[in-house]
Amino acid sequence: MYGEQKSSIRTYIGMTFAVALTVFVVSFFFLTQKEEKEMTTFDPKRPIPSEDVLRNRLTPEEYSVVRQNGTETPFQNKYWNNTRIGLYADLIDGEPLFTSFDKYDDGLGIPAFTKPISKDLLVEKPDNSEGMQRTQVRARRSDARLGYVFPDQTSPTGQCYSIYSAALRFVPAEDLKGNGYEAYASLFNKQ
Repeated sequence: MYGEQKSSIRTYIGMTFAVALTVFVVSFFFLTQKEEKEMTTFDPKRPIPSEDVLRNRLTPEEYSVVRQNGTETPFQNKYWNNTRIGLYADLIDGEPLFTSFDKYDDGLGIPAFTKPISKDLLVEKPDNSEGMQRTQVRARRSDARLGYVFPDQTSPTGQCYSIYSAALRFVPAEDLKGNGYEAYASLFNKQ
């Protein structure tokens, strides 16, 4: 009888452990899915993540660029030679900032755009660091440091928005719907 009780207790503990483990795994899966959705979909009402969340979510290079005024290696970054059709969004909050139709090769080895989707989405600030006089470009909502804007006679608008790949997320035109960018699909249907 004592052996049967011992066996029942072991079975009970084993089942309790299995249930707890299952609950943990399912919870972890749903939290991971939620975080993935927050990183890949656009919702203008979603709050800007905290600095701790950004440090954990972004790569060291991405965090360095958007929060610590870091740079990236020219001609060795994600989007400098991307020719796909789509949107370039703020890495932090997903706000659409530039389109591939306004992207051009300025020869500097990082993505260059002739204009943003809307100047209202950006903030331009003087930057006199490193002994240079430049105009820094930041995302208005997330305050992500994006890159620089400067005059460029080769650009159709006379301006070059030289933006770090590490500050952007590219959303292909075919993936706009279902990722919160339905309102921008019409920009690509005309082409």
